Amino acid sequence: RRRKLFFEPERKILAAYIASVSDIDDLIPCLTTLQIEWNKLHYCMAAAQVEEQLQALRRAPAAETTDERVAALMEQVRLACNLSTEDFAKLGQVWQDQQLLEVLHKATNYRLDLQITVLGAGLSDYRRSVQYWWGKTQAAAPVDLSQRPIYFVSSNAHSMINLLSGFAWEQQERIAEYVARHNPENLREEHQRLLTQEGIRDPIRSGQLRNFLYYTMRLCLDSQRQAVLAEREQTIGVTRISDPHCLDVEAQMIEMRHLQPNYLDPRLQTMDEADWQLLQQSDALIFNIDYPLGMAAYHIFSQVCTAVGRILGLYILGKAATLNGRVGDVMIPNVVYDEHSRNSYLFRNCFTAQDVAPYLKYDTVFDNQKALTVRGTILKNRNFMHVFYEEGYTDIEMEAGPYLSAIYEDVYPRRYPIDEIVNLFINAPYDIGVLHYASDTPISRRQSLLSKSLSYFGVDATYASSVAVLRQILQKEVERQRSLQ
Repeated sequence: RRRKLFFEPERKILAAYIASVSDIDDLIPCLTTLQIEWNKLHYCMAAAQVEEQLQALRRAPAAETTDERVAALMEQVRLACNLSTEDFAKLGQVWQDQQLLEVLHKATNYRLDLQITVLGAGLSDYRRSVQYWWGKTQAAAPVDLSQRPIYFVSSNAHSMINLLSGFAWEQQERIAEYVARHNPENLREEHQRLLTQEGIRDPIRSGQLRNFLYYTMRLCLDSQRQAVLAEREQTIGVTRISDPHCLDVEAQMIEMRHLQPNYLDPRLQTMDEADWQLLQQSDALIFNIDYPLGMAAYHIFSQVCTAVGRILGLYILGKAATLNGRVGDVMIPNVVYDEHSRNSYLFRNCFTAQDVAPYLKYDTVFDNQKALTVRGTILKNRNFMHVFYEEGYTDIEMEAGPYLSAIYEDVYPRRYPIDEIVNLFINAPYDIGVLHYASDTPISRRQSLLSKSLSYFGVDATYASSVAVLRQILQKEVERQRSLQ
C-alpha cells in the first residue's frame, strides 16, 4: 500500500498515516490475520520442539550451513505446521534465506500480542488531510485551478504520461541495449518477438512494442535521462505534485493546449489539423491522480469538485478482482453496489467494449458488468462471493462506490443516501467512465484483493484502458471547443 510509515525501534512502535476509514478497514484485518497466523506458528513449532535446531543453524558458520541441512529443517517445520509445499514456499518469498530462520526462531520463542491505538480518525480529520493535500496541489499548480475546467482521472502515475510524451519511443535503442544485457524479468525473448512481428509499422500492432518500451523504460533511465524526461513533460504541459505527508497520492496536471501531436502514441492520433487548432485554444486540464484507497476517493473527489472551475468528466481506471474472467481481462461496469453506503448505483458508463478491444491483444473485454465495492482488501470467503456471483456481480474493487457517492453529492443538493437504488443516468452532467483490469481471481484461487502485482502481464490491459480514456478526453474537448466557436 502507498501509506506513509514511521518506526520507533526502541519501543517497537509502528505509526501509519491513514487517509480514510478504508485504511482502518485494510490495516486491522491484516494485523489481526498476522497475529493469528504468527501464534499458530508459535504453538506448532513449540510442540515440534525445533527451537534448539533453529538456534544451532542460525549460529552455525556459513561453511556448515549446507542447503541439505537447511532443507531438512525447513521440511520438519513445514510438517509441524501442517502446511502444503506451496503455502510454505510463500513464507520463503516473504522472508528470504537467513531472514526466514530469524523469523521462525522469534515465532518459536514468543506469541504475538499487538496493540493498536487510533489517533485522529474522525471525519473532520480525514477532510483536514485532504484539504492539506489540496492546498499543496494548488500551491504547485502553474494555473489557477478554481478558474479551470478539468477532466478528472483516477489511474496511475505513469501510463498517461508515457502515452502523451513520446519519450520511451525515442529511447528505444537504449532500452533495447539494457534489455539485451540485463534481461530484466526474463523479458529479452519477448522483446525479440515484438521486434520481429509482422506489421510492426501498423499503429495497433506497434502498440504492443510501445507498451513494452513504456514498461521497461523505468528500469534503465539514469539521472541525466530522467532530467531530459522532466523537461519533455514540462514541454507538453505536465506538472507533477507529490506530497507524501498525510495523503500519499501523486497528482498530475496536464494542460491540454500544450499537447504536441508529434509526441503522441499513434493510437491517440485521431485528430486532423483543424482539431489541433481547436485544442490549442483549450483552457481545460487533465487532472490525474494515483488511485487512492477506498473512501479516500470520496474525500478527494468531493474536495476537487468544490475547488475547480468545472468538472468535465470523471474517469476511473484501476485494478480489480474478477469472478468470471482471467488476470488481465478488462471489465466495464454500469452497476456498482457499494458496501460503504449499501447503495446500488446505476449509471451510463461512457466506455463500451469497442473502445478498448482494438488495443487489447492478449485479453478479453467484458462490458455491462456489475461491480461490488468492498470495504477492505481481505476478501470474504468463497460462499459469500458465490452469493454475489449468483446475483451477477463479477467485478470486485474498492473505489467506484466512493467516487459515485461523491458524484451524487456533486449533482444533488444533499448527502448521498443509504441503502437505496441510485440512478445517475439522468442528471449526471458529465462523462462517467469506469474501466477495471483484473489482477486477482479470488473465487478460483485463495487471493486477497490487490494481493498480486501484475508486473509485465498487466501492461496490455493498462495501456489499452489508458488509450481508451485519453481518446475519449481528446474527443470530448475538441467537441467542446467546437461548440464554443
